[in-house]
Amino acid sequence: MKGWFTPLLFLMARSEEDQLRRQVLFLKAELEMTRARVPQSRIFLSNEERERLLELGDGIGSDVLKLVSIVHPRTYQRWRERKSQGKPPAKKMGRKGTPESLRQIVVRLATQTGWGYGRIVGELKKLRIQCVGRTTVRTILKEEGVSPSPKRGTGTWDDFIKIHAETLWQVDFFSKMVVTPTGLRQAYVLVFLNIQSRRVICSPATFKADDQWMVEQAESMLEQAKGMELPVRYLVRDQDFKYSKRFDRVFSDAGAVVEPTAPRAPNQNAFVERWIQSVKYECLNRFIAFGLNHLDYLVSEFVDYYHELRPHQRKDNKPLLGVWSDSDDPPSSGDEVVCRERLGGVLKCYERKAA
Repeated sequence: MKGWFTPLLFLMARSEEDQLRRQVLFLKAELEMTRARVPQSRIFLSNEERERLLELGDGIGSDVLKLVSIVHPRTYQRWRERKSQGKPPAKKMGRKGTPESLRQIVVRLATQTGWGYGRIVGELKKLRIQCVGRTTVRTILKEEGVSPSPKRGTGTWDDFIKIHAETLWQVDFFSKMVVTPTGLRQAYVLVFLNIQSRRVICSPATFKADDQWMVEQAESMLEQAKGMELPVRYLVRDQDFKYSKRFDRVFSDAGAVVEPTAPRAPNQNAFVERWIQSVKYECLNRFIAFGLNHLDYLVSEFVDYYHELRPHQRKDNKPLLGVWSDSDDPPSSGDEVVCRERLGGVLKCYERKAA
């Protein structure tokens, strides 16, 4: 009976050994495929990870050199020799990485000033940081997605608007057909808009925007802006021939700079053009204007509504003039939400009215 069981036990043990060997080969192939997809060709292990591999390898013996793949077998053998001799693990090769605090300083200087990496190195030396060179700063900026080159030229148009918004004005015309005793005629209105405050100055309507009329509106605009305490430093206009040299000279004499837009660049005058779209779609397109006085009345009503009653998203849905209540309480049973109308209900606004 004993002779029968010996081959059976040997077969069972051999089968288990073959199964383990297949598992090891499978895991080794899987590891090689994973290593092939790792971006860096060399992997650095910490001292704790080295000790763990050496401890597991001691139980395998010399066959571990056929299994190890995360490092070269000679490297693993060198680890074992240093451990057997009682020597500490070898120091990590290469230079020390840049401290995170220093990386933050470099990125901060680049994003806040727009300087190039050469200028940043000089600023770091002024801060008594001598361990960073041009190549290191350039590498840090690239890794953080910041261009290492300084800003060139005079900046973008968007930068110009943000810097000068408080003193920057835009001007443009809009027109509407007006009923007169002699038939339909086209009337013109000149609109000035301050970028920072979004406040608007509209001229009286006219059938003939000649040079004399343009000069009068320029002088009137400067007087009204002074009364609103809104400075005029830059005026942006398009290439319309109606803007004469005398018109520009009025602003030049007042210390303002007239900036014509580039050809075929309507976005440079986008703020005032957007306001003109509002006055047309919300008001003028719903009326037939009978004469210039009627058109002036419609425009003035909309301007007052625009300044005092219309919420503005850029102003956190607050009016341009005056202050609305900041209370978030819903209307009580004694309050009534009433609608105030202008121009026969074309312009509407709502407010609470106590009972």
